[in-house]
Amino acid sequence: MSPAERLLDAAVATARGTDVREAERALDGLVVADGAAVDAALLARLTRDVGRLWPRGWQPADLDRLATRRLTPRGARLLRDVMAAQRRTLPAPVPAWFDDQLTDTGARWDDDAGWLDRRADGDRITALRDAVDAAVLVAGLPPVAALRPPPGSAGTALAAATPSGSRMLDRVRALLAKAESTGYPAEAEAFTAKAQELMARHSIDAALLDAGAERSGGPGGVRIGVDAPYAAAKALLIQEVAAANRCESVWSDDLGFATVLGFPADLAAVELLHTSLLVQATAAMLRGRGERGRAGGRRTKGYDESFLNAFALRIGDRLREASAAAAEELDDDRLLPVLAARSDAVRERVDQLFPGTTRHRLQVRDEQGWVSGTSAADRASLDPGRPARRPLRGGR
Repeated sequence: MSPAERLLDAAVATARGTDVREAERALDGLVVADGAAVDAALLARLTRDVGRLWPRGWQPADLDRLATRRLTPRGARLLRDVMAAQRRTLPAPVPAWFDDQLTDTGARWDDDAGWLDRRADGDRITALRDAVDAAVLVAGLPPVAALRPPPGSAGTALAAATPSGSRMLDRVRALLAKAESTGYPAEAEAFTAKAQELMARHSIDAALLDAGAERSGGPGGVRIGVDAPYAAAKALLIQEVAAANRCESVWSDDLGFATVLGFPADLAAVELLHTSLLVQATAAMLRGRGERGRAGGRRTKGYDESFLNAFALRIGDRLREASAAAAEELDDDRLLPVLAARSDAVRERVDQLFPGTTRHRLQVRDEQGWVSGTSAADRASLDPGRPARRPLRGGR
């Protein structure tokens, strides 16, 4: 082991501990050591540990999401670029989705020599601290559920989401954009219900087509970030949207994401609808705060959390109603057995990947927030064939 590697080991070990002075002394050792040797040791350690994550279920988007939550902006950028450096060492085949995720993060790499100084913005000491923190983060990550085979592995990837260029998805996105932009809750919910109905019909058509062709593809999965504040309420919204689309969701609170398992068209629906509904829920919560303030009440964390929980549960009910209506309209004798078989396959996959899951008990901390959240999600009929009722501005 080289002197730089020994210094780096000491810096990482002390950064994990609680003795701040000892950690600063170890960092000082890196500062005064040969810069080129330290940079090479840092890069070798980070790329090695990042490479160990891919066979353990992690994906570039997962690591970037967590780094953004736990590291400084510069630390997250350093780790992002290290992923690009590590990409050069990956054995073939490297799947397209892996490179797509790297591209989406903005990861880039030019040359190993002087790599840290080019990202230090003139402050090498802070950059060294950020790099050590990134090394601590990467080394301490646990295995997660493997949703896709990692680069270099044989086998067929689990089902992926519906292609983003689908004409039907373009229609859904247009409806959800209208739902997000309207100032009328009744219109927002009607647009969302129509989007859910379209996605449900598409999912049913895909299920019947797969069954008729006797395709053997099983359920796949996606991870959706769950950020503070009110992470539990946001995870509940994902769960409700997933359930309405015949998917299962498992929230990993410590890692900041929910894993959603299901079939391709259903996963696409969950991703699209969740993103839009989170925007709508937040807007509705802010309107609720304003109404509460005008009535003489004050904003509290309990109010916001109760509002979002109630919104999620009620929206879930309405999305399931829209899905059920789409299924009834089709009136195909093959449908129930096919959907039941898919639900069984999804639950079996959940049991395989998450054998030790526990349930989270929902608590209502603010009755007014709960009532307001339910009202926000229940203000209008979600019958997409009926014109939405426009309430007066400022009315409920």
